[in-house]
Amino acid sequence: MFGGLSFLLRGNMCCGIASGELMVRVGPDAYEKALARKHARPMDFTGKPLRGYVYVAPQGIRSQRDLGGWIEQGLAYARTLPPR
Repeated sequence: MFGGLSFLLRGNMCCGIASGELMVRVGPDAYEKALARKHARPMDFTGKPLRGYVYVAPQGIRSQRDLGGWIEQGLAYARTLPPR
């Protein structure tokens, strides 16, 4: 779909890697708050931002804590979705 590697939970994407950046599915309710975090930007692989998904630059996932926090956020949102 977007030329990267994605990870699914019960058939729903939660996070992945594309062009060296982490992609995280944060959901529409957490989208603005996620964008306010350092090194995060809208996921816009089509040229139009995809609300509920963010890219995180490599600088934003240098520590295990930072990477784990983003992954947990993606997993938390995917857990709210019905299995596919």
